[in-house]
Amino acid sequence: MKIETAEQGAPGRVTEDRIRVLPNAVVVLDGVTSRTRPPNRNGGWYATELADELARSINATDPLTDLLSQAITTLTEAHGLVPGDSPSSTAAIVRWNDETIDALVLCDTPVVAFGQSTRVLEDTRLEDLRPDPDILRWKNKPGGYWVAEADPAAGQQALTASWRRDEVTNVIALTDGVSCGVSEYGLFAWEDLFRMPLGEVLDRIREAERGDSEHERWPRYKTHDDQAIARISFTA
Repeated sequence: MKIETAEQGAPGRVTEDRIRVLPNAVVVLDGVTSRTRPPNRNGGWYATELADELARSINATDPLTDLLSQAITTLTEAHGLVPGDSPSSTAAIVRWNDETIDALVLCDTPVVAFGQSTRVLEDTRLEDLRPDPDILRWKNKPGGYWVAEADPAAGQQALTASWRRDEVTNVIALTDGVSCGVSEYGLFAWEDLFRMPLGEVLDRIREAERGDSEHERWPRYKTHDDQAIARISFTA
């Protein structure tokens, strides 16, 4: 098998996305940007801490939802984090053994599996609530959207899927700074992302965003987002 990654921050800022490649898993996280938090406790800090904790704790058997919940609990207790008033992160995990590939997504960091068909595991609860001008009131609440923060219940709200390994050729996990190239901009189909050089994918998204600097073609609250993608080729 072969694992490839690519990432870059939005121009002029340090990326808050994180990727961890483990012997039997890949973790992709997107720290939630907040202009009100100091750098030592921002989304990038939280994503780093969560990625490191998941890297220490992921095993071959426990449900991924339990592993994420426990990682959130560990960080909350270690750093005195307060639900509703702490940095946060989205999460995607892909774990495999000889027979099975397991995937988890929490918030807008999808996982896509390719084989005889394309299977997309994505959490659209945040996007579904975008029209609400007070969207933060729905964070980590029933009927709202869920993100890794200081409430371990969020881990149990993650979406999961399992696929037979012999039915899957490739899997990608990516933050919304890359998935937007498919879901919002229409630059690619999902299938393009397991064929194209990953650096080219990131560059083409940046080029498209620069051509829409006024956010007229694709309404969004910032011109560029951090980008991170991991691609696992099981038949390489």
